[in-house]
Amino acid sequence: MTAREALREAWQLLRGFAGEQAYERYVAHHAARHPGVPPMGEREFWRKRTDRGDHAPSARCC
Repeated sequence: MTAREALREAWQLLRGFAGEQAYERYVAHHAARHPGVPPMGEREFWRKRTDRGDHAPSARCC
């Protein structure tokens, strides 16, 4: 594995810990479960995710 590949892998791991891949996972899930239906936009996704955390504290870790 080259240093560049290792750095890319580490970056993806950090993004996963920070929750930054949530939208990408949502889009993949939505495409698999709801083909032909457009997913919500990234901005709307993050707004709903933030609102859910504000209204349902059990939905967040801390």
